[in-house]
Amino acid sequence: MIRFVLVRVMRAVITILAVMTFAFVVLRMSGDPAEVMLGPDVPQNVIEAFRKSWGLDQPLWIQYLAYLKSIFTGDFGVSMRDKAPALQLVLERVPATLQLTVPALILKLLIGIPAGVYAALHRQSFADRGVILLAILGFTIPSFVMGLLLVLIFSVTLGVLPSGGQETWVHGILPTLTMSVGGVGILARFSRSAMIEVMGQPYIRTASAKGLKWRDVVWGHALPNAAVPIVTIVGFMVGSLIAGAVVVESIFSWPGIGRLLIVSVSNRDLAVVQCILLIVAATMVVSNLVVDLLYGWLDPRLRSPASH
Repeated sequence: MIRFVLVRVMRAVITILAVMTFAFVVLRMSGDPAEVMLGPDVPQNVIEAFRKSWGLDQPLWIQYLAYLKSIFTGDFGVSMRDKAPALQLVLERVPATLQLTVPALILKLLIGIPAGVYAALHRQSFADRGVILLAILGFTIPSFVMGLLLVLIFSVTLGVLPSGGQETWVHGILPTLTMSVGGVGILARFSRSAMIEVMGQPYIRTASAKGLKWRDVVWGHALPNAAVPIVTIVGFMVGSLIAGAVVVESIFSWPGIGRLLIVSVSNRDLAVVQCILLIVAATMVVSNLVVDLLYGWLDPRLRSPASH
């Protein structure tokens, strides 16, 4: 078990380091922050002074080593735009993002898994067809399209919900629904497929033949064995919460991390963008690491050396 955990942790560290390197290189190849911040009409000597003050005149490998050193010492850099610590600017936006992502995740879990399980236990029924339709919509409709549709229906046509802002809890209804609808369909589909596969296994028929109540067969035998693929999808959803908020926060003018990322990218605010991408990568990697550890707990066969 210890080797199983160490291998997963090492993979997580390598993945985060790879994301940090990729983000660092791509951001510096995408444009000159000095020209974006100062504008095209600024004299060349002012641009060169700006680059020197932020260390942008150094070779790329020296900038990269300085970046790694600062990260490992807990320094995430300073915003070129706001002249404030990048980590502070990002952490100030975390509560607003959590106000959307946490309720959206709860809705996905409370609706998606029970709907998928119910559909699997009532195949070819009206409910089963409804779950399949919802899953198709979840896969095919992008979040920005869903957001615009909800605004058109509930804000423009009916006028019952605000189309943007963060003044009251009501303003969070549409963005939360936008983030949860697709996830509900996806989670319902995978829960349905996992339950259908498990319900066809011999041990389920054996448990039923022994005279166990149908409820005990489902809860005691089917659901635990269907948990592995469901945990996979839930782990992916948890890891992509912040990344999924980028588009939604932009549509609904929600002052969270996602909207900060869009503004920082347009301004080439390197430290803020790198900090956000690092947090997003760490969230996804940690969630996947937790999923791997849950795999080992749910299925002991995965802890064997042959599975590594």
